[in-house]
Amino acid sequence: MVRRAVCPGSFDPVTNGHIDIFARAADLFDEVIVGVGVNRSKSASSGRLFTAEERMEMLRQAVAPWPNIRVEGFSGLVTAFCEEAGAQAIVKGLRGSGDYDYELQMAQMNSHLTEVETVFLMTDPSMSFVSSSLVKEVASFGGDVTDFVPPHVHRQLLARLAERRTGDG
Repeated sequence: MVRRAVCPGSFDPVTNGHIDIFARAADLFDEVIVGVGVNRSKSASSGRLFTAEERMEMLRQAVAPWPNIRVEGFSGLVTAFCEEAGAQAIVKGLRGSGDYDYELQMAQMNSHLTEVETVFLMTDPSMSFVSSSLVKEVASFGGDVTDFVPPHVHRQLLARLAERRTGDG
C-alpha cells in the first residue's frame, strides 16, 4: 500500500518554512500531494496576491527536487480531496501553540468526517515566525524577505508588489 499524504494550504506565497515541511513529509510518506486551495470566490480583493495557477507553478518549481512530491489544486473540503487522492494523512506544520490550538480543532473535525489522520510536524525553529502573510507585509514595505522564500518566489513577489504600486496588477 502506498503511503500518501496531503499538505493543504493557500501558499500565497510558498515560504521556506512550507518547503521544509513538504521535504520532511516526503521522508515519511511514499507520496506527498501539496494541495492548493482553489476557492474561486476568493480573489485579490480578499487578500490573495497570486492566482491559484501562479501559486501552483511557484510550488512546482519549489518542490522539483523531490520526485515524490506533486502539486494539485482542490476546492471544497480537504478531507474530500484526500479521499479522492487516496491519501491516508493530512500533514500540517505547526509554528507554535496558536497554530496547535487552531489545527487541533480542524484535525478533530476532519477525523469526524473521514478516516484520514492528521500528522503535525513542528516547524524548524529558524522559520517559526514566518508566515505567507508576514512575508507579503514585510516585502510590501520594502523589507528584505530573501531568507524566507525561494529565489524564484522572491522575484515574483517583488514583481507583483511593484505592479500593485503602479496600478498594473
